[in-house]
Amino acid sequence: MAKDRDPQDYARPVRRILVGGLVLVLLALFLLWRIDSPRVERFRMALIDRVVPSMDWAMAPVTWAVGVVEGFQSYARILEQNQELRRELQQMRAWREAALQLEQKNAKLLDLNQVRLDPKLTHVTGVVMADSGSPFRQSVLLNVGDRDGIRDGWATMDGLGVVGRISGVGRTVSRVVLLTDASSRVPVLVQPSGQRAILAGDNSPLPPLDFLEKSDLVRPGDRVVTSGDGGVFPAGLLVGQVVQGSDRRLRVAPAADYLRLEFLRVLRSHEAERIEEPGALIAPPEGTLPPQTAAAEAPADG
Repeated sequence: MAKDRDPQDYARPVRRILVGGLVLVLLALFLLWRIDSPRVERFRMALIDRVVPSMDWAMAPVTWAVGVVEGFQSYARILEQNQELRRELQQMRAWREAALQLEQKNAKLLDLNQVRLDPKLTHVTGVVMADSGSPFRQSVLLNVGDRDGIRDGWATMDGLGVVGRISGVGRTVSRVVLLTDASSRVPVLVQPSGQRAILAGDNSPLPPLDFLEKSDLVRPGDRVVTSGDGGVFPAGLLVGQVVQGSDRRLRVAPAADYLRLEFLRVLRSHEAERIEEPGALIAPPEGTLPPQTAAAEAPADG
């Protein structure tokens, strides 16, 4: 019976042959690249043209890896720029908010010097005490009332725009119905087109414009002020800007900051003095003459 031979007895000669062949190939390539001859140079160029293009498949993983690295670096740069822009935007929003608050507080604090002073002043400022509104009624309470000369129907502003009107006056407090309340109806004027409309509250943050004369002349961004029609509000008070709502209706974004109502300016709107008697330049009715004129025109006695 033949003796079993170890597999290593076959592996060692084969490994030696392969290593020797690889060494010979490398030595031949070294000598080939070291020989300085035109024929050898042409042979080298032909060998490169034959072998190198076929190595694209071997370079594909390297090319993909390089692309991945470059894409990751580009993404990292874009992410860093995005974060920087977000930080700058947040800072700008903070500065904008601070500027708006300072502007509003400046206007409100200037009004504090006129709280409950001379009743001949054009306005009086009160502090918002509480929100007395509900889902069906939007209003606030002020700490000024009848003792300060407040009357029903007077307009109120927050230093930026119209907030609403006085609706209910007590001795020391008064109620302000906001423009957004469903019971609010204010005649307004849209600039620069000059179109007149009614700002009708509907308990939403953006009350709609009703009864527009020519709606095609009104564009989002137009300025809305009170028209003074009907004597409800004084003319020219800033209300807000025209926007287009989700229901495609033209609405108004109020200029007043309804989320931070701290002080409100109540505008005094005294009724205009009526002139009932005719003036001297108006001729009297026919057939009636003043006593002096009648005496002058009477014929003298003979």
